[in-house]
Amino acid sequence: MAEEHNTVEKQFSIQKIYTKDMSFETPNSPKIFTEKWEPSVDFNLGSHVESLENSLYEVALTVTITVKSANTTAYLVEVNQAGIFALSGFTDQEMGPMVGSFCPNILFPYAREAVSDLVAKGGFPQLLLAPVNFDALYAQHLHQVQQAPGSDTIN
Repeated sequence: MAEEHNTVEKQFSIQKIYTKDMSFETPNSPKIFTEKWEPSVDFNLGSHVESLENSLYEVALTVTITVKSANTTAYLVEVNQAGIFALSGFTDQEMGPMVGSFCPNILFPYAREAVSDLVAKGGFPQLLLAPVNFDALYAQHLHQVQQAPGSDTIN
């Protein structure tokens, strides 16, 4: 007699990728264009996950970059790149890495392109963001959550 297995098939699909919000500011223009260009870059990255209906999740990746030249802010760019992903059949342990690493990894090239376009259209030299290791960032996040006082859950 054949043994029946009650297994749920894992399904993943991208429903929509979109720019949720973007901004570009040059608070010291046009003066910044007349000064010597000695840029320093401050890069911040964050993500947010929202559970929607029927196994749908919105994952939003926020990239914020502040560039200064000689301690004067040249520009500030922020892109909030989002996607709606259908995820079903994954265990709770698998969902964390899917929405915390896999989905942001899909969104990052779109955010990277938007940042590059905004900076170039703002009249500044092209800014290409280096690839990001979202697996390592997610692992670091888990470690921080586990080390937090009174924490007995993993996100």
